[in-house]
Amino acid sequence: MITPKHNEPQLHHQKSYFHKFQDYLGEFVYGGIDGSVTTFAVVAGASGAELSSAIILILGFANLLADGFSMSIGAYLSAKSGQENYEKHKKIEYWEVENMPEVERQEIWDIFKAKGFEGQLLEQVTNVICADKDRWVDTMMTEELGMMKEQRSPYKIGAVTFISFLILGLIPLVVYVVDYIYPLSSNLFFIACLLTFFSFTVVGYLKSYVTQTSIWKGILETLVLGVSAAAAAYFVGDFLEKLLN
Repeated sequence: MITPKHNEPQLHHQKSYFHKFQDYLGEFVYGGIDGSVTTFAVVAGASGAELSSAIILILGFANLLADGFSMSIGAYLSAKSGQENYEKHKKIEYWEVENMPEVERQEIWDIFKAKGFEGQLLEQVTNVICADKDRWVDTMMTEELGMMKEQRSPYKIGAVTFISFLILGLIPLVVYVVDYIYPLSSNLFFIACLLTFFSFTVVGYLKSYVTQTSIWKGILETLVLGVSAAAAAYFVGDFLEKLLN
């Protein structure tokens, strides 16, 4: 008897809980990871170089807006290019079905024969698929070319990426914004580390839903990535500050 895997109930719960967000959850997660890691790396590097809060804000917001915009444009263009490439190949398949029907029919026959269909059943499947031109072309797109149509809007993909990058990338800068308005006596970088640690935990938690892995694995992977990037930036900033002064 086949028993369910240990994390199957968890995965079913995850799918239902995030059902209305799942179409763009991946873009939100990866945009957020990039925003958190890159902005925190800038803050860490500037802190290691012992720069003022004003300089950290300038560098942080410049990175936040420039990288966020760049990443969102990249996500938009990637999705748009994918849709255009799909439509181009679909037009080619329609032309081939209309102008080389026997060749295309033989390809359908070969595809399903390779799947294990034989004899009369193979002929019936081929006849059913080739009886409808749209079904015929859709089958060729998925089975021959391995292409699936992207149903999501490239604009929304780019927008979600940008918004996520801004929201989570802003977190390491919050304490410096507060300090600029109302000077604080506490260790600003330590507070920024705590806030960013929390954002890494949240985005790692969401990442586990996208990758369908355990929550702890998603959180730990994100924390390791963020801490590694920040540590490298901090020590580089500290080294350059000592070298140049």
